[in-house]
Amino acid sequence: MEDYPEELRTPPVALAAMVGCPELHAEVSAHLHAEQPPINTLALPDFSKISLIAKTPKEATDSGQSTGILKRDWLLKHRTRVPAVVAALFKSDHVSGDPAQWLQVCTDLENLKAVIRGRNIKLVLVVVVESTSKEDISEDRMIALRKRAEVDSKYLIVFEPKNVLEQQQSLNRLGSTFAELANIYYRDEGRKVKTRLERKSISSVELSIRYCFKVAVYAEFRRDWVEALRLYEDAYHTLRETIGTSTRLPPIQRLVEIKTVAEQLNFKISTLLLHGGKIIEAITWFKQHNDSYKKLVGAPEVNFLHWEWLSRQFLVFAELLETSSAAIESTSSPILGATDKLSEWEFSSSYYFQLAAHYLKEKRSCLELTLSMSETANDVDGNGESVAPSVYVGQFARLLEQGGTLAMQLLTDEEYVHYALAEGKRFQDSFEIIALLKRSFETFTKLNAQRMASYCGFEMAREYFAVNEFSNAKQHFDSIASLYRKEGWVTLLWEVLGYLQECSRRLGAVKDFVEYSLEMAALPVSSIGSVQSLSFKECGPAVPASLSQREIIHKEVFELVRGESGLASNEGNNDLKVTGDQPLHLEIDLVSPLRVVLLASVAFHEQIVKPGAPTLITLSLLSQLPCAVEIDQLEIQFNQSVCNFTIVNGQRPQLDATSNGQPGHRVETAPALMLSTNKWLRLTYDIKSDQSGKLECISVIARLGPYFTICCRAESPASMNDLPLWKFEDRVETLPTKDPGLAFSGQKATQIEELEPQVDLKLGASGPALVGESFVLPVTISAKGHAVHSGELKINLVDTRGGGLLSPREVEPSFTDNPYVELLCVSGLECEDDSQTGTDDIRKIQHSFGLISVPFLNDGDSWSCKLEIRWHRPKPVLLYVSLGYSPHSSELSAQKIHVHKSLEIEGKNAVVFSHQCMLPFRRDPLLLSKIKTGQDSDQVLSLPLNETSILIVSAKNSTELPLQLLAIFIELDDNDIGKSCTVRHGGEDHSDLALLMPGEEFKKVFSVIPEVNIPKLKMGTVCLRWRRDTGPEGQPSSSATASEVLTKYRLPDINVELSPLVVNLECPPQAILGNPFTYFVRIQNQTHLLQEIKFSLADSQSFVLSGPHNDMIFVLPKSEQILGYKLVPLASGSQQLPRVTVTSVRYSAGYQPPVSATTIFVFPSKPHFEMANMGMSRESIATE
Repeated sequence: MEDYPEELRTPPVALAAMVGCPELHAEVSAHLHAEQPPINTLALPDFSKISLIAKTPKEATDSGQSTGILKRDWLLKHRTRVPAVVAALFKSDHVSGDPAQWLQVCTDLENLKAVIRGRNIKLVLVVVVESTSKEDISEDRMIALRKRAEVDSKYLIVFEPKNVLEQQQSLNRLGSTFAELANIYYRDEGRKVKTRLERKSISSVELSIRYCFKVAVYAEFRRDWVEALRLYEDAYHTLRETIGTSTRLPPIQRLVEIKTVAEQLNFKISTLLLHGGKIIEAITWFKQHNDSYKKLVGAPEVNFLHWEWLSRQFLVFAELLETSSAAIESTSSPILGATDKLSEWEFSSSYYFQLAAHYLKEKRSCLELTLSMSETANDVDGNGESVAPSVYVGQFARLLEQGGTLAMQLLTDEEYVHYALAEGKRFQDSFEIIALLKRSFETFTKLNAQRMASYCGFEMAREYFAVNEFSNAKQHFDSIASLYRKEGWVTLLWEVLGYLQECSRRLGAVKDFVEYSLEMAALPVSSIGSVQSLSFKECGPAVPASLSQREIIHKEVFELVRGESGLASNEGNNDLKVTGDQPLHLEIDLVSPLRVVLLASVAFHEQIVKPGAPTLITLSLLSQLPCAVEIDQLEIQFNQSVCNFTIVNGQRPQLDATSNGQPGHRVETAPALMLSTNKWLRLTYDIKSDQSGKLECISVIARLGPYFTICCRAESPASMNDLPLWKFEDRVETLPTKDPGLAFSGQKATQIEELEPQVDLKLGASGPALVGESFVLPVTISAKGHAVHSGELKINLVDTRGGGLLSPREVEPSFTDNPYVELLCVSGLECEDDSQTGTDDIRKIQHSFGLISVPFLNDGDSWSCKLEIRWHRPKPVLLYVSLGYSPHSSELSAQKIHVHKSLEIEGKNAVVFSHQCMLPFRRDPLLLSKIKTGQDSDQVLSLPLNETSILIVSAKNSTELPLQLLAIFIELDDNDIGKSCTVRHGGEDHSDLALLMPGEEFKKVFSVIPEVNIPKLKMGTVCLRWRRDTGPEGQPSSSATASEVLTKYRLPDINVELSPLVVNLECPPQAILGNPFTYFVRIQNQTHLLQEIKFSLADSQSFVLSGPHNDMIFVLPKSEQILGYKLVPLASGSQQLPRVTVTSVRYSAGYQPPVSATTIFVFPSKPHFEMANMGMSRESIATE
């Protein structure tokens, strides 16, 4: 589609011309381009350039001639040179100026009218206001200008560039006027041509086609897509009727012209259908177009032109389908019932790209055939130098120079054939074919159509092969061969492998050549031959598949790998050789296609074997090669290299590499190592291993000749997969072993049991571990039957619930060293034998892993160490301790014996902290935050500023062990915020801190005075020093040291605020029945505002009182008001004082003291206390 001119590829856009005032052209053009639909502009700087749009004399003389169908430059002319509207721009100074300026305006206008009158171009007058205002323009001159131009008043536009608002309005009006007049122009031009068409007095059919085309183009200018489509279809059908009837041109050139015009009409029709979202109609139309012209091949000498034309049709339609949004939607969801006659692939562009490549290959074949049969094939190269496209679409002419001018002379058919052949030789069709197939391959791949994609890939690889790009061809053939192997297309795989074999030979890749040759030789091809309908050319480099051809390939490749012959590479030298300098080694794994060449099955007769005890192993080999293969030697390899051994062929001379250069290497001799087709070769030998663990056969290496080896991965008979390509072939299937049970359950690995350990490993621990302390755990190793050589002790700490032991914050770099549980060190190494001093040889200690060297121990000796573990957070941990040692000093490299022990240790918090904040007794400040959020909301605790509050910190023993508390204090932050709060507590007298038994709780009281009014105040951190109780004898627990532990508890932040009012209740601590006492209610105003207070006092049956009951008072700023009452108790015991209620009018807050604050004890009489007597009484009570 890129070869088409732009005016054909893109929809027509209206063209408007502007004359005069060139400084405004850029601004007006930008506005018109942004319109919907856009309008192209032709800018003429002054009126002297208007001749560019005038009608040429040649156009007037050629209007009635019909030497061709469509003029080549007609569409371009109306897109770029013939405007539909012309805007004449005059400055207002010239219109309203002196007579000379007015005369010049009139002259320019008359000249413009004379030019556009011949083309019926519409005229717009634009008066540009610059120095004067809009009101200063002469109205008479404006009327005279309009009448002289013979235009309506709405087509006279006043343009004010200096006024932004007026300028935008003028641009909008100019755009709408241009669109209206352009639509009128193209409608009138279309009607004019349509009138000629309807008269049916046209002299030729060519003119009828041309007129239909013109009317359709004019309809496209007006965005009348339905009318345009109908006329394009009329032109197309009329053109089809001219085939065989028109005699204007020689036959060959006449058919070329008809096809070229049909191509343009088909492009227009397909574009309009796809543009309208009619995907079904577009595909149906293209099929009809293809059927109409597919058989019009033309003369045999130029039949390649037909296939090139047909290829171009499919290419263009594929590109249209690919870029159409309607096509994409229809492909994803085709309309049901409307696609009965259309296949699924016809909705995909890949289908048309593939056919375009197919017809281009036909063109190349026909061109090669024509050139080979042409007698003047060598003389056609220079015949096209003076030939150029003619005035009409699809015609060519020879350029002749006559008197300094160029003239065009029509060609004869013979001259045109020579020109077409010369043009055909200039282009490399292979690269174009590859590009088309690549686009089809990519689209089919996106649609997940693997088979269609592989077909396109195969054709693409063949094209690469044809142009000698063997690397690219090999890459594509490899991917295609993978699919054919997977789906079992044997015949197609044979053809692809033939190409791959030839590519490898041309590239000098001997390993790839051997692999492809061996695979071809092992393919399941019958003796009669596979599909015989394929010709030798269609099979590519390989001849049709047959048993005899397999045998030929087998013989050729084994002569190569044994060094008996060589093959010529692309350069013609014998580069494909297998020699001592260039040995060849092939690997066959479990998914390799070469499993059909050599399949190795290994089965141990026993699944569990004692160390040092022999067991039998059966090796079975199978090959599908057409001829018998004699193996020189086999090397069986295990994961334990000491078990490797070699089997040599007794009938072949021994090779130099038999012993592998290792002393003591085991070599077995077999009577014969001959592999027959589809017949198992079974070999059974005994094997033993002194090393415990898994013994597995890894691979079997077959040596064929001195320089060629095949390494085949060993497979277990029980899990061995079938050969995919041979699965459904008619062949005798046998078992790899003679024993059927071993064939169905045999494994290529066996387990060598481990020696029984004779060393005792003990872990001693008592009680749980507490967070923060160093938990000591003794580990004891006792040799009871074995000596310990090269001993290693491995320690692992594992979470009992799975996962690691690091904190969730370990993803942050700053917390990577903050584990839950940490192995600190290993200390206290002791040995019962004083003559053997154990050294603390610690190899590696990490957070949850340790590796320790254990000294040499004789039988009966013991050795111990202590693990020191610290818990940072409560967590259950599983401790794994593993001892690995060798019982003999001479077997340091042998596998070690292991002893494993595990112990679950629970890490617990020693103490659980809690805290409580209380206000002073009978003193209640008003906190506004509690009024807004409510008393029960989850809000930050608020404390009044400069008021003493009580902080009670509780520490509860949550363990099953007694704890000795040493000290408890609050540590403030070392910053300005920490100095903003005063915390007071008693002296740290350790003798006052008693022993804390399990479940008991210790409390300490602190006073907190906030001194700075900030939203969030940090109260600090509670620090508690403690240790485990050492017991009555002063001996610490065996599992933990008696060292001090510091546990911290971060107090939450508090909110500090200034309380506007403080209510303080004052009364004696006790009263005497019948004796009066004073009860004060003190109200403090701590603000700079006058506070209005309402109070009330309720009566009480237990007291007689005097004083105001209900009233309203005012408290001055920064002052206090005291309410005094006289009360006489009437009853003894614990009594409730009269209930007082204080309400702040400003804050709508009321206060009632709690019950505890209004409780007083009334004695029936005055009490008498004697301290001495009480002390004596206490002593006497204790004595009793």
